[in-house]
Amino acid sequence: MRLIVGITGATGAVYGVELLRQLRRLDVRTHLVVSSAGWLSIKAELDLDRREVESLADTVHPIGDVAASIASGSFAHDGMIVAPCSMKSLGAIAHGLSDNLLTRAADVCLKERRRLLLMVRETPLNLAHLRNMTLVAEMGGIVFPPLPAFYLRPQSLEQMVEQTLARALDQFGVAHGLAQAWTGWPAPR
Repeated sequence: MRLIVGITGATGAVYGVELLRQLRRLDVRTHLVVSSAGWLSIKAELDLDRREVESLADTVHPIGDVAASIASGSFAHDGMIVAPCSMKSLGAIAHGLSDNLLTRAADVCLKERRRLLLMVRETPLNLAHLRNMTLVAEMGGIVFPPLPAFYLRPQSLEQMVEQTLARALDQFGVAHGLAQAWTGWPAPR
């Protein structure tokens, strides 16, 4: 399996970085593209440098390289996850702007009917955000706000991130072992 991972400047860089770690553990090949603001968020939120993050991916593409393999529909892959996805990137994807490699790769997923999952991050949402999410969903993309599942009673931030990534990987049929599946409430006595 081969997935494209995009990281933008929205808060939640931990989702993208941990996704890369988990995909490496699961032997899923990755192509990484990070926006300029994404690198700032990674540094600010995780205090990781570029080399540390790039070492987690199999292939790294510069954001401005719109001639990269992942910019073409002929590049075979199983889909793309943008974690996190800023409202700027969402808007560009929703309107087919393809103004950088990340938004071009997402546009290719939509046009080729490949799975595209956007971990959108913003709160509160305004009407433009909601309309852009609707446009992406209507084109076949998956709008996936990274919301914790408190009913699973996570004991740490790490568990909340893993549970969210488990649900994202489920969308791609990746067996992961990150979180238990919900089996229902205990039967009343």
